[in-house]
Amino acid sequence: MPSAFPWPVVTGWFRALLAAIALARLYFQPVQQSPILYGVLALYLVYAIAVAIRIGWLKRTSFGLLALFGDTVYFLVIASFGAEQLPWLLTFFYLHLLTEAVVFYSRIEVFVVVAVCIVYCAVLPSPSIAPLERTVVVAGVMVCAAAMKKQRLDMAITELRAQLKEARQATEKAVENERQRIASDFHDGPLQSFISLQMRLEILRKLLERDFASGLDDLRQLQALAQSQIRDLRAFLHSMRPVDVDGANLMASARRTAESFQKESGIPVTFLGTEAPVGLPQEMGSEVLQMLREALHNVQKHAGATRVAVAMEKTERGLEISVDDNGHGFNFAGMYSLEELELLRLGPASLKRRARSLNADLLIESRPGRGAGLKFRVPLQ
Repeated sequence: MPSAFPWPVVTGWFRALLAAIALARLYFQPVQQSPILYGVLALYLVYAIAVAIRIGWLKRTSFGLLALFGDTVYFLVIASFGAEQLPWLLTFFYLHLLTEAVVFYSRIEVFVVVAVCIVYCAVLPSPSIAPLERTVVVAGVMVCAAAMKKQRLDMAITELRAQLKEARQATEKAVENERQRIASDFHDGPLQSFISLQMRLEILRKLLERDFASGLDDLRQLQALAQSQIRDLRAFLHSMRPVDVDGANLMASARRTAESFQKESGIPVTFLGTEAPVGLPQEMGSEVLQMLREALHNVQKHAGATRVAVAMEKTERGLEISVDDNGHGFNFAGMYSLEELELLRLGPASLKRRARSLNADLLIESRPGRGAGLKFRVPLQ
């Protein structure tokens, strides 16, 4: 990446060069000037060289504003006593002064410098400075406009940096939440199944030592359990895949999700929903489909259901999705909102996290022995 242009160094040495030329030009003039003027020019040259050499020190101190003040005073002194001898140098130094002001200082400071120079040239009773007045006014107005534009650009850059920082933080938070969700789902799903399998294998080993025939029966049960765990693991891995979102029609994507679940689980699914566009951003659509997929995965894994009904409808209150099954239900009875589920520590943690991320209303109804229903409403605005 190329480094930024070294404006402080360039302007520092350009200031010193102009100061040296002014002092030399005046010294070799046939008409001798006041010793005070020579002293001021010599002192300014020493100051300009010191600033150019120690530009890093200048930036680390509060001396920067005094530098602008010193350059302005120097310009006014040259305009007062050297306008006839150094008209071209005076123009160059004024442009240097404006460049320094607009690059390193704020809009207000630029306005002050331009206003002081214009007023001073207007009231200075010297015919020799009259040709410079137009340059002072025109260049000053242009630099003021540039300073205003620069301030707007600086504000836009600051706002973009803040937005970039917020987006980076939101991305990091989303990644961390997804990691926690995957870890929680894996712990509650495949990991628990394999721990159970390990315990059953240990029991089988001891049983085979005592009763081989009974051990064979248990072995067949373990084979069935292993096959079930393989299906669960495949379903878990399937839930980790990116969601196929139809940007034009979320309903069609949800219908495909339900059909895919029916094909993989063997559980009949009824899907009700219109084909009208929903109008959700693609990111929110992905979250909605992921939530639907997790709800169906929970039905397959825990409910023991023989049928599932999925409905999706766009209403004035938002996008409403429901998943109902005829399985075992949860280990609690009744209907609970997201706030109540959080307070009582009930319901699937992953679905609650998804609902919070979507700013959605979640409602879970449990009918032990007769199934369960999940409803959530996603705001469209």
